[in-house]
Amino acid sequence: MKKVIIVEDQTILRELIEGVIDTMAMVEVIGSTGDGAQGVDLCLDSNPDLVILDIMLPELNGVEVIKRLKRDNPKLNILVFSGLTDRSVVNRILKAGVSGYIEKNTGLEELRKAIENVANGQSFFGSKIMAAMQDIMMNGGIDDSVECLTTREREIVQLIAESYSNKEIADKLCISIRTADTHRTNIMRKLKIHDVAGLTRYAIKHNLVSSTETV
Repeated sequence: MKKVIIVEDQTILRELIEGVIDTMAMVEVIGSTGDGAQGVDLCLDSNPDLVILDIMLPELNGVEVIKRLKRDNPKLNILVFSGLTDRSVVNRILKAGVSGYIEKNTGLEELRKAIENVANGQSFFGSKIMAAMQDIMMNGGIDDSVECLTTREREIVQLIAESYSNKEIADKLCISIRTADTHRTNIMRKLKIHDVAGLTRYAIKHNLVSSTETV
């Protein structure tokens, strides 16, 4: 029996995925969460065979979740289930090392097939993702400015965009307030952005946070 963890911030979609998995004989859900940072901790504690996750997650976005999990376990099977299908996002997710990526408007049979394939160590990509992959192969990867930031800096940009103060960021990341402030200064220097509103727009543009999470 393959163990599955679901990381999806929309409760109705978590329950939908769990319902699909309940109909399958070879997989079982051992945990779920709607928070990216909690998702990392849950996976590290539970050692699943498959992780199904969204990209737009609070606290820690899906790309960073993937990078942390793959760093700990390079062979972990990860299936992305997301409404984001633009070329730049697909490029970043493929670089992070996922085994599958399907769109949220997919049918239940395709979702079931994707779960089965990826849980067994195979790959599965939806039609829009395949089109984006072909575009990337034909035209080359994208020079995405988000790549100029370190993993920690991208995490801090997301938290700033989610309205966390320097003190709250320091507490959450177990760093000093001075270190959090230094990171913020370095981020603004790198991106040539000089205020929180600008960082928030940047985070939304690069899918580090959704616009609904900033209101």
